[in-house]
Amino acid sequence: MSAAGDRDARGYRVEPGAGPRVRTDVVEVYVARRGGPAKRVERDDGEDIVLPVEVELLQIRRAKDPLRGSWQPVLGHIEAGESAVEAAQRELMEEVGLDVRRDGRCTGMWALEQVRPFYIAAIECIVLSPRFVVTVGGDWEAKLNAEHDAARWVKSHEAEGTFTWPGQHESVREVEAIVRGTSLAMAWTKIALR
Repeated sequence: MSAAGDRDARGYRVEPGAGPRVRTDVVEVYVARRGGPAKRVERDDGEDIVLPVEVELLQIRRAKDPLRGSWQPVLGHIEAGESAVEAAQRELMEEVGLDVRRDGRCTGMWALEQVRPFYIAAIECIVLSPRFVVTVGGDWEAKLNAEHDAARWVKSHEAEGTFTWPGQHESVREVEAIVRGTSLAMAWTKIALR
């Protein structure tokens, strides 16, 4: 330590000073489904191209403050003693009625690699939110709780215009790769459900 007491020999502050708190107790879960198979189409120049599998994402509209009226994935808080995965699974059941362990229409669950930080000025806090994707069959529909007043499916390529936050737009790219089976990380990020 230097003579200043709070710095090391190189001048770096050892202990954090003032600043926002950091929280890691919020999970974000994207519910996705395949919107149809890959399609081969002929371009105007006669060349065939393959369009990728269409991906649809569930969005639920927040009915209460904070963020009333915003379209979101499933969001919730990790309770004492829960892992992030357990919280994600509980929030899915509470908010949209999906029991990932018992509902045969749930076809998989993966952790998304990126934990994207966001800042909430109103509470002077930086949140690091673990994110997940759950895939469901095409006939599954959400059963909303009182926190939300509407649900809709949107095509992934339209999500940037319907999700509010840049981190959500970035998550959509990871979700697309998992749903389409093109993610090289899928084998390592898959979460056992049974």
